[in-house]
Amino acid sequence: MIKNYTITVNGNVYDVTVEEKSAGAAPAAPAAPAPAPVPKAAPAAPAPRAAGAGRIQVKAGAAGKVYQIPTTVGQSVQPGDTVVVIEAMKMEIPVVAPEAGTIASIDVQVGDSIEAGAVLATLN
Repeated sequence: MIKNYTITVNGNVYDVTVEEKSAGAAPAAPAAPAPAPVPKAAPAAPAPRAAGAGRIQVKAGAAGKVYQIPTTVGQSVQPGDTVVVIEAMKMEIPVVAPEAGTIASIDVQVGDSIEAGAVLATLN
């Protein structure tokens, strides 16, 4: 059985084909080579913001470093949409919107060290 997966490693996206073999099964024909990694576009710098401008706080669940900010001030988000990505213990951890709203402020920048519970952004 052959399964296809899309994985992200250090910001690079790869399409991977995995073959599951059962004991005694004949090998399948080799799969086509994987396509070259698709580089992600660098997120635009956040627009000027007023820290804490919104009524809904988006807080860090763990201490770490801000790795990526895929949202911008004024952008609409739904519950579960990634607002900020932090790196903690060599893992990329998405911090998601707790409810639907519009990004009112982004209170951190890529590279900032943050503590657990820190307000990363606010929504209205």
